[in-house]
Amino acid sequence: MTADPRASDLYRRYMAADTAYREHAATCTACTRTEPSPGCRNGVRLHGSFSDLQAAYLNAL
Repeated sequence: MTADPRASDLYRRYMAADTAYREHAATCTACTRTEPSPGCRNGVRLHGSFSDLQAAYLNAL
């Protein structure tokens, strides 16, 4: 039996990063839901974290 990939710590961190970026983008006038504004340091940082964790999770699958 294989473990549910959603139970992994990496998955939880990936989803938390997604949530953090979406919450930021919902209130930031510069960032969009799918892409941070180059001028928004917080958006770039949050989206970068999300992107890195997403890539790590998908590579682990």
